[in-house]
Amino acid sequence: MADTEAYEETRDADSPDAAPTPAGVDTAVGEGRVRVPVVEAEDESLAAGPGVGDVPSEAEEAGEVEGDLAELVKKAAQRDEYLALAQRTQADFENYRKRMARDAATAHERGVVKLAKELLPALDSLDRALEGAAQDDPLLDGVRLVRSELGAALARVGIEAFSPVGEVFDPTEHEAVAQQPVEGTESGTVAEVYQTGYRTGGGSGGTVIRPARVLVAA
Repeated sequence: MADTEAYEETRDADSPDAAPTPAGVDTAVGEGRVRVPVVEAEDESLAAGPGVGDVPSEAEEAGEVEGDLAELVKKAAQRDEYLALAQRTQADFENYRKRMARDAATAHERGVVKLAKELLPALDSLDRALEGAAQDDPLLDGVRLVRSELGAALARVGIEAFSPVGEVFDPTEHEAVAQQPVEGTESGTVAEVYQTGYRTGGGSGGTVIRPARVLVAA
């Protein structure tokens, strides 16, 4: 009787009119039958449990390392490129600065030379006036003062006068007006200066504005 009642209860539970019950498997337990629930895995990976696919392989790790190295090499190449560009820019700027400085110095020298050439005839006139004036002339001191001030002004802008008496004749700085034997003077030497020469400062390395007109010993 008890077996029949247990079976009826189980059948009633499985009938279409019965309330839904968790999926399970009918299992005989002792003299009756019970339904054992079956737990379905929510994810195939969880049902399968931890597997080999969860651990990166050596090939994958090597690929990641190679990718990182390639990125580092790329960044290093970019850094070297930017550094080279900065160095070229700095070198170009230094060259530009030096070129501008040279151009400014050249332009300044040209302006000074041009001014000096305009003043040299006046200086020559003052020199001739001093040579021909009588020593008791009341204007002599004034002329000498003007000549001195003009010479000092030229010296302040880097222009110097030179008189090469006793020096070896140099065609780059001297202009030979005449050549004749001079007693006590070696041949090829400047024996007399007819007109003072002028050049920019720096001695014989300066730019000659006007060569000295000289007599050369034969």
